[in-house]
Amino acid sequence: MVSEQVRIINPTGLHARPASVFVKAANGFRSDVAVISGDKRINAKSIVKVMSTALKQGTDIVIEASGEDETEAVRALVDLVKGGFGEV
Repeated sequence: MVSEQVRIINPTGLHARPASVFVKAANGFRSDVAVISGDKRINAKSIVKVMSTALKQGTDIVIEASGEDETEAVRALVDLVKGGFGEV
């Protein structure tokens, strides 16, 4: 298992478009991928779950992956969040 903490920096948080981009990227990996925020742990491959968390700008999340491409999955998703999903 690999995990890394990252802060959401885009002004609108993880709303519809960024959530869609994030979930699409997560689904590109074979590993199980989760987003952890506080006491919530959600499946990063589910658009409904990701959007239901309503993650806002400034929120720290942990991206965790377990499987054959776990390192690549965490790195790609952390980079996506750090890049503000192209909105910053």
